[in-house]
Amino acid sequence: MSASALPKIERSPAVEGAAMHVLVALSFSHLLNDIIQALLPSIYPLLKDSYDLSFTQIGFLTFTTQVTASLLQPVVGVYTDKRPLPYSLPIGMSITLIGLVLLSLAGSFSMLLIASALVGLGSAIFHPEASRLARMASGGRHGFAQSLFQVGGNLGTSLGPLAAAFVVMPRGQIHMLWFTALALLGIVLLHRVGSWYQQRLTSAKQRATTSLSHRSAWPRRTVIQAIAVLIVLVFSKYVYLTSLTSYYTFYLIEKFQLTASQAQIYLFVFLFAVAAGTIIGGPVGDHFGRKWVIWISILGVAPFALWMPHTNLAGTVTLSVVIGVVLASAFSAILVYAQELVPGKVGLISGLFFGFAFGVAGIGSVALGKLADHTSIEHVFDVCSYLPLIGLLTVFLPDIERRRT
Repeated sequence: MSASALPKIERSPAVEGAAMHVLVALSFSHLLNDIIQALLPSIYPLLKDSYDLSFTQIGFLTFTTQVTASLLQPVVGVYTDKRPLPYSLPIGMSITLIGLVLLSLAGSFSMLLIASALVGLGSAIFHPEASRLARMASGGRHGFAQSLFQVGGNLGTSLGPLAAAFVVMPRGQIHMLWFTALALLGIVLLHRVGSWYQQRLTSAKQRATTSLSHRSAWPRRTVIQAIAVLIVLVFSKYVYLTSLTSYYTFYLIEKFQLTASQAQIYLFVFLFAVAAGTIIGGPVGDHFGRKWVIWISILGVAPFALWMPHTNLAGTVTLSVVIGVVLASAFSAILVYAQELVPGKVGLISGLFFGFAFGVAGIGSVALGKLADHTSIEHVFDVCSYLPLIGLLTVFLPDIERRRT
């Protein structure tokens, strides 16, 4: 039977405690995974100088990582809907570890691309099953569980630039090897989480019945339209986000004449704001409805995004914090909304949306890099400031919370 057909966790105090323990462990593992993932874009200024890379080549590094994850995550999700793989979580982290080691030792652009692909592969294996496990351990609070899981990843992404600024940038690429300790810790932790997952699967199979139905309450055409709108919204969020994660440091260096290390600090400020805002979306969506969270988190960013290219350094940093906090809640709300729109397909939906988010970020990074090579980084930020206006498409999403009540 599919893992998504398994019964919900009981709400007894003992089980609730165990579930929260698993959610915290998953979130911390996500933090470790994403610190490692964030190291690559965080050392782009170092790699650009060391290997004399163009902005287009910088974009291809992001493209390789993101598209590898993008193509494989839906495949992993579909497979694990039918055959859950609890111990795939430490395997994914092990592949990320290999990619990190290779990235530390790489001496050419082609080796950097291979290392980037391995980091993307590890991510592809990790995210769908970790997202499924977060839902399983949610005790019915699906938005909260996804937000807690996501906040670990976003916090890890925010710490990556700090790690780069204080460890790698001053000392060199080889010092990325220090972070193998984080990957090893993640492998140990995910093995323990995998054991809990395996026990829950065995217990749930013993209690399962064949009478469970997972048909959507909405017509097929409505579901397809809603999924299409959600995908476009993810496009707007992640292309705009990749303009910041991949090129914000270059923007600050070019426009305000900062050093690379100073720019990394401001990138950390933005990414920490993203992490801080992530935890808001899930609980608010559980209480008020996820469509409202989607409205506010994407379209609500628009005035600040449009303003940011036209202000000074202090204004840029302040607006980046507001944008990070507001935009952060979007993905967990979109993911849980889609899971509830298509019940019984947690792995497929998680793989599709994580995969698409990674893929569009990679393609967007290459496109923005080419645009920067032909124009300027400042022009890239002018163009991207209009992307949050795509949030207007949220009007076409059905009110699934209203239908359930």
